[in-house]
Amino acid sequence: MEIVEGESNSYSMFVYAIRSALTRDYYLRRLRRFFDFINLEKQRPIEERCNLFADRGKSDPDWAFNRIMGFLQFQKERLEKREITGATLCNFLKAIKLFCEMSDIPVPWKKISRGLPKIRRFADDRAPTIEEIRKIAEYPDRRIKSVLFTMASSGIRLGAWDYLRWGNIRPIERDGKVVAAKMIVYAGDEEEYFTFTTSEAYTELEKWMAYRSGCGELINEKRTKLELGKKRHEFQADHGFRKWFKTRCELSGMKSINVETLMSHSIGIGDSYYRATETELLADYLKAIE
Repeated sequence: MEIVEGESNSYSMFVYAIRSALTRDYYLRRLRRFFDFINLEKQRPIEERCNLFADRGKSDPDWAFNRIMGFLQFQKERLEKREITGATLCNFLKAIKLFCEMSDIPVPWKKISRGLPKIRRFADDRAPTIEEIRKIAEYPDRRIKSVLFTMASSGIRLGAWDYLRWGNIRPIERDGKVVAAKMIVYAGDEEEYFTFTTSEAYTELEKWMAYRSGCGELINEKRTKLELGKKRHEFQADHGFRKWFKTRCELSGMKSINVETLMSHSIGIGDSYYRATETELLADYLKAIE
């Protein structure tokens, strides 16, 4: 597809509209998927691709509408085949719509949304069983237990690994013994929050960092990512570990509002008024993992 580049700076406007760096990364990934689908200058940087689409879309709104419809129809068919969830389709729409609105591309969104299925607010899946978790832990890869134990006992999202640094995790000791570890998730971002993970998970993370150090890597607490390899396909059911975390905490008697806090979920009006201390949250968490 050959498009003449204009003076548009739609990329900057799009980025400006997103307050969170985390959300910005997610939205840009979705836009890349959309641009790839319509074969829009794949070799160019995302900034140029955004501006190219905006220039063409403003001069020819029907062209933009047809490309968007084609992409969403493709995703709709994937949804019907259960290849993606309704939430994934909705998130594609959110990213494209925000971009078009910030680029002043006139798109009849009512026409587009009319043909989309109603989105359930939860996925049609389940938390893994303890037997399934034990089976995964047997996988012969030194990284597996680090990922598995941490996600199952902290409730963090898969995307959190991209932001974690070794210095974001600190052991919590009682009577000279590590009883848990505090994790700062999305450190430095407006979505930053803290949660806890078990002593077993912390031990596995320590082993992984020690292995990397032994292989010659210079470990810097502020800069060293807790990356566990680029291939994370073993954990396609990553959200299931968040469900496992919530389920086990609730069944263990932990206060629901504290579970939601450690998962960085909104607690409604409580967001403005509920202020449990770190010590109080830790005490409730330790009771759940005993």
